[in-house]
Amino acid sequence: MRDENYPTLTMNDDRQIPQLGFGTYQIEDDDAAEAVSTAIDVGYWLIDTAAVYQNERGVGEGIGDWSDIFLTTKIWNESQGYERTKSAFSKCLARLDRDYVDMLLIHWPCPENDKFVETWKAMIELRDEGKAKSIGVSNFREQDLKRLIDETGVTPALNQIELHPSFQQRELRKVHDDLGIITQSWSPLGQGDTMNNDAIKSIADETGQNAAAVVIRWHIQHGLAVIPKASSREHIEANFSALKFELTDDQMAKIDALDSADGRIGPKPSEVN
Repeated sequence: MRDENYPTLTMNDDRQIPQLGFGTYQIEDDDAAEAVSTAIDVGYWLIDTAAVYQNERGVGEGIGDWSDIFLTTKIWNESQGYERTKSAFSKCLARLDRDYVDMLLIHWPCPENDKFVETWKAMIELRDEGKAKSIGVSNFREQDLKRLIDETGVTPALNQIELHPSFQQRELRKVHDDLGIITQSWSPLGQGDTMNNDAIKSIADETGQNAAAVVIRWHIQHGLAVIPKASSREHIEANFSALKFELTDDQMAKIDALDSADGRIGPKPSEVN
């Protein structure tokens, strides 16, 4: 039974997306079922995976008969293009043992390959067929988003991007707000580097919470969707505790001040092809 107090965001297709989700990047297929099952038991409603993670089979097994879990997967770069996207997605559904997913994303724009518009057209059809309830993108830049919209008339429901206190993507978030696109943060903890920051440690002490929960709470209070990854039940529960407290305006401002021009830890979208 869903918790009525679980925070959700309304997407531009009028569907609700849970604001806090469970990421499965770098969780092995053999370990994914237990991790996902644990996350659902703790209370997570959104599970995020991708074809390239090679753990969709385990993720599907971990979800089991939970029909109301919001499930996201992604089309990998080599599968872009109209026909290849449809074929690749059929394989995703087979691995997940599902008839549909709640969210299907283009994993990277791969601008040099110039296939993301054709990929998007295939995904629009998959949405219309009910096989992907919502469709969005990941790692897209402003020019990529506007090209999709200009050429198809369909705005992505969501853009999943690298976003953490050291790399806050304020300009792109403003673009998302203007276009009506939900921002979802990947690597929301900055791969752990943020946890050693004095400001974060201080706020953790003030709130009596762990540092990871403090950072996740910062994302939530900024209206971002967020998908932290964890393997152990201890860390899964610690991340989930972000739903149980609030940060003050002063604490939020201290984390806002950690933004850095060179804070990116992942690749630039222009360089992934």
